[in-house]
Amino acid sequence: MDQYSYIANSDAAYVDQLYQSYKQDPQAVDESWQQFFKGFEFSLTYGENANGSNGKTNGASANGNGQTAPQADVSAKPVDASHAEKEVSVASLIKAYRSRGHLLAKTNPLKARKDRQPRVDLPDYALSDADLDTVFESGKLLGIGPATLRVIMDSLRKIYAGEIGFEYMYIRELDVKNWLRNKIEKEALVFMPSLDEKKRILEKLNEATVFENFLATKYLGQKRFSLEGGEVTIPALDTIINQAADMGVEEVMIGMAHRGRLNVLANILGKSYESIFDGFEGNVPDQVHGDGDVKYHLGYSSLIETKSGKQISVKLAPNPSHLEAVNPVVEGFVRAQADEEYKGDFTKIMPILIHGDAAVAGQGIVYEVTQMAKLAGYKTGGTVHFVINNQIGFTTDFEDARSSIYCSDVAKIIDAPIFHVNGDDPEAVIFCAKLAVEFREKFNRDVFIDMVCYRRYGHNEADEPKFTQPTMYNIIDKHANPRELYKDLLIKRGDVDAELATRMDTEFKKQLQDRLDRVKQKAEIPYKPLRLDLDWAELRFSEPSDFDQSPQTKISPETLELVGKALVKIPEGFKPLKQIDKLLKDRQTMLNDTKTVNWGTAELLAYGSLLLEGKPVRLSGQDVQRGTFSHRHSVLHDAETNQSYSSLDFIQEGQQKFQVYNSLLSEYGVLGFEYGYAMANPHALVIWEAQFGDFSNGAQLIIDQFIAAAESKWGIQNGLALLLPHGYEGQGPEHSNARPERYLQLYAEHNMVVANITTPANFFHLMRRQLAWAFRKPLVVMSPKSLLRHPKCISPVEDLTQGSFQEVIGDSYAQAKKVKRVLLCTGKVYYDLLDKQQADQRDDVAIVRLEQLAPLPKKQLDAVLSQYKKAELFWVQEEPENMGYWSYLLRVGMGLPIISRKAAASPATGYPKIHTQEQADIVRRAFE
Repeated sequence: MDQYSYIANSDAAYVDQLYQSYKQDPQAVDESWQQFFKGFEFSLTYGENANGSNGKTNGASANGNGQTAPQADVSAKPVDASHAEKEVSVASLIKAYRSRGHLLAKTNPLKARKDRQPRVDLPDYALSDADLDTVFESGKLLGIGPATLRVIMDSLRKIYAGEIGFEYMYIRELDVKNWLRNKIEKEALVFMPSLDEKKRILEKLNEATVFENFLATKYLGQKRFSLEGGEVTIPALDTIINQAADMGVEEVMIGMAHRGRLNVLANILGKSYESIFDGFEGNVPDQVHGDGDVKYHLGYSSLIETKSGKQISVKLAPNPSHLEAVNPVVEGFVRAQADEEYKGDFTKIMPILIHGDAAVAGQGIVYEVTQMAKLAGYKTGGTVHFVINNQIGFTTDFEDARSSIYCSDVAKIIDAPIFHVNGDDPEAVIFCAKLAVEFREKFNRDVFIDMVCYRRYGHNEADEPKFTQPTMYNIIDKHANPRELYKDLLIKRGDVDAELATRMDTEFKKQLQDRLDRVKQKAEIPYKPLRLDLDWAELRFSEPSDFDQSPQTKISPETLELVGKALVKIPEGFKPLKQIDKLLKDRQTMLNDTKTVNWGTAELLAYGSLLLEGKPVRLSGQDVQRGTFSHRHSVLHDAETNQSYSSLDFIQEGQQKFQVYNSLLSEYGVLGFEYGYAMANPHALVIWEAQFGDFSNGAQLIIDQFIAAAESKWGIQNGLALLLPHGYEGQGPEHSNARPERYLQLYAEHNMVVANITTPANFFHLMRRQLAWAFRKPLVVMSPKSLLRHPKCISPVEDLTQGSFQEVIGDSYAQAKKVKRVLLCTGKVYYDLLDKQQADQRDDVAIVRLEQLAPLPKKQLDAVLSQYKKAELFWVQEEPENMGYWSYLLRVGMGLPIISRKAAASPATGYPKIHTQEQADIVRRAFE
């Protein structure tokens, strides 16, 4: 056995393990292994064929791949032990090809692949050329019956080392792995598109190629992130969408890279060439809202009729330059649509994510989103990932861009299959596209296509790639494009003639020139941004006057009573912990006796009231079911069985369900997902809560690029709410400050709301206002920690059954005529000031709370301050001078003297005693 490599030994051990399982229960192994072991035992037992034939191959029959394979006639002489060992070796070799054949596959269109030492040669398995004409039962494993080793090897090379490299053997579910293996081994070799499909491929390749050539000619040197080298993306996407529609998918949402975006917009989504050319001309569309964005960031939406007559809605999400940032947004959008439009049927809507090779390997957000794939709160029924693998990232060679062999290796963490395919072979790519959609629809899980191609020009068209990759680009310069290669192949096969291909080319060029001429003549061009759901048509963009007064958000006493009852009720036999028992009794006392509510109760009453109005409420983030500070307890757990119970799901029959999910330990990915969810459904209150406010730092990219800027860039509204726990309680630098200054710096043109609330009732109205407005705005709340249990932070229940959100709350203690000083503040510091005011009976100092900071409620503030005309006005904050709100107030024209902590590099001290001294000092100075 010395000649066995370590691989042969490990694979032989695997086969032996399977054999032992088979002996105990034949059904425990796959059918092909059952056939193999049956034949293997027969040959060991009898040593001769029942037909009495002579050991040489004789006759042929159709195998599982649709080919003819020689049938074995086993020799009359007894089978010796060495043949039995070789049977196991051949079986191991087959397994090795299935596991590692992809390392040999001819997937690189430019040059031979790097040797990854796949160890699938005969000597690795104690086999030699002398065994090539020996018949082995192991052929049954490939579905070709007993066959010579030569035929087995030939089949293995064609299936697993051709233009496609299949990775799937790491999948742990047997049914999933077997389904893939059967599809691959039975269909990969015999796949041949119909004549119509071949024409369609050529047509889409023509469109892709001519479009790029035309832009290159007419707009020389302008950035377009061309698809050249990866043109097969267009027929691949066309196939994915058509195949999906044929399988019952009604909607597709695409998130993609810059490269090829204009081509996809034109040739997949049908965006008018006029609009695209207009972008190159630099014209401003008439109907644009906001400042707009560059042409390769824009989204689009269209209703496509497929070649088989089906209709499918296809959307392309807008996205910033930040690579892969759009991924969670797409997933959130798809989840919202699946929940609302398709009643949880994921087979009706499909996300497609198009990646670059360097980005999919290098960006951490890809890992975060991949980890969402099977989670109850975030799953979308499987994503089709398509990697346009240019083998380069800007100027970085792939050897410097990742440690993994493949850029797509992240797929393996969720057992998603990967199909590596040569981008110069459109038919192989189309096979992968069809297989990917079939797999996704059958198993509702992710699948990756890694199309290895190249980038004909630099990162952008003004870039010189030969500065950094001279040898690679010497090859590319001489390399024919995929369209020419495919056209030549079809002509050689006789499928289409040269005249047809030339005619298609000429007609398409003429069509493009006609359209460009129309743009030059300033013909009217319809501007179509990403159209979302019809529900969005009911809403409008905001006007500055909308912020002069908040809409009514009160609820009826009957509604309050109905939701309140649900909040204190538990099912029969449910045994809560003692602390929860007390919580429920306290809730009951508040609602029935004292008629006041604390923060957690007011919050749940707001959500419950919306659910009764038929509006979905979705809350997600780290540990949100309980709440980081144990204030919410929206989901209770039985102390003995751990069974969960969500009170808000049981208010009345036919209500919306409360979707509250403890998230994976991710900020960037989860916030992006919730943004996408809110983008799809304007009538849902969607909330992301950070565990501590400063944890939003990890999601800053979503905040900057989407939440703050999307309405201006893309004309897209969003009502997502962010709850960021904030307040100085001596918990150190990372658990005190949610960095409100960042959001206030991002605020302009009424792009979002930033608030810091001091009463449960005002929080109740603030959350309800999100859906009461005739438009949508993102909301950022500096939410409380200690105030969740502060004895003075309570509201009478009548504050919920009347009125609306108060942007400014005046002082009810001070006497206006006596007031010499007004302390303007926001958030938790109010209660520190209040304690001092009441303890010292300072009715000459008024404390005014600014509950909404942005948009600044100037009219409401002026109305409250007008009664203190002779008083000095100070801004008081517990944050350091260079943080918090003061610099924002200066920017919006409120130049007030400030009382705060001194400017600091760190948000807060880590020493509780110093914190206490600083806090006392702020309060003391405020009243001096």
